[in-house]
Formats: sequence, C-alpha cells, structure tokens
Amino acid sequence: MKRPEASVRLFCFPHSGGSVGEYVRWADLLPDVEVWGVQLPGHGARAEEAPFTRMRELVDTLVGAVDFGTSFAFFGHSLGALVAFETARRLRGLGRTPPGWLFLSAAPAPQLPARGIPASHLDEDGLLTALEPTYGELALELREDAELRELILPGLRADLSLVESYPHEAGAPLDCAMAVLGGTRDDLTREELEPWRVHTTGPFELHLLPGGHFYLREQKDTLLRLLGERLRQGRPHTVSSEDLKP
Repeated sequence: MKRPEASVRLFCFPHSGGSVGEYVRWADLLPDVEVWGVQLPGHGARAEEAPFTRMRELVDTLVGAVDFGTSFAFFGHSLGALVAFETARRLRGLGRTPPGWLFLSAAPAPQLPARGIPASHLDEDGLLTALEPTYGELALELREDAELRELILPGLRADLSLVESYPHEAGAPLDCAMAVLGGTRDDLTREELEPWRVHTTGPFELHLLPGGHFYLREQKDTLLRLLGERLRQGRPHTVSSEDLKP
C-alpha cells in the first residue's frame, strides 16, 4: 500500500507456497508504515510465471528489479525469512542501502543442519502427507480440491527446492537490528532460533509468541504492535525476551 508520507517501508516475504495478500493487509494496523508484499513468480497473481528453485538466482533477480528505497525493513516468515536475510546480504555486497531492521520469523538459523527430509521430489500424495504437520487444513483442502492443487503445488514444490538446495555461505555479519520470532507450539525450538544472533553486530531480539508455525495469524495484533514499535523507535539497545505477552 502506497503511503508517500510514511517514514519507513516494510517489505514482507511470504512462507513456502504463500502469497502476499495476508501481509499486505497488515497495513490496516500499521498506519505509519508503507507495507509491500514481495510476490515471487509462481505464486498468487504471478502463478503463471516460472518459479525460482535456486536462492542465488532469486535474490539476484530481486535486487536487480526492486528499488527498496533508503529507509526500509524486511519481514520474512519461514522460507521468507531466509530470502529476506539473503537479500539483505546481497544488498550489502552491492554497496546498496541495507534494511534497518530484519524481522525473521519461524525459520532456523541458516548455518544449522537442514531440518527434516527433502520433499520437493515426492509424488503428489507423498508431498501432501509431508506437508500435513505444518500446513494442517491447507494440506487437507489440497487433497480434496484438484483445481487448488494445480494452482498451488507447483510453486510450493519450487519453494521446497529453494530450501533443499540452499547452500549457506559464511560471511561477515550484517549491522542491522534483528528480531527473530517464533511460536511456542512450533516444533522449531528456541535453540534453533537463537543462533541467528551471530548474523548481526546490531541489536538483537528474540520473541516467542503463543501459537504454532503460523503463530502470526493467531497473534497478529501482538506481532504488528511489536513491529510498529520497533519501526517507530529505530534501532534499540540489545534485548532478548523469551515471550511477548499478547
């Protein structure tokens, strides 16, 4: 949503198989922020375009196509956190303005061993079975709706390939402020979130909110209050919190 009077932009990177719609609607609760959704090929309104399956190609294309401005932040959920992080690193490598804040949600630190087993190569039934623990109702809906499967599964497979083929390369830490977030009932543990700390020399926060992998839907008001406060105050002192009460 364009807000020329806003002092900061928030670019939102969706999760695997996700679209930008739910993130763009955050603008209603962030009146002082210009909220943009990063819609990748193969998803949502760009479903007819070929999706990316390799992170480097995705990030290089993104930074070549988008002018993020000079005062902005990134929010990424799950896969989106990884894309946001690598985009920030690529901007720095090009000598361009990096985000002032990185909000990284429901994603393990990239230097840790890969979680789970590869699923992008599975047949349709196997893929849906693999998705059920995380995606729940959506996986069930996909089983029952062939048209929905045809629309969503190609992009979702590509997203899984992005994660499965991702080679984390060690590099100098960023210097932006970083807030890492997760759900208390997600199978992603605090021990997998905390190591993000090494990727910035700037302020670092860790927040666990009530909920599972998609805690951000259950705790939207709380999450957006946190984002709004951080974006308004700029870069705070270093904080680590186990939990932010709704």
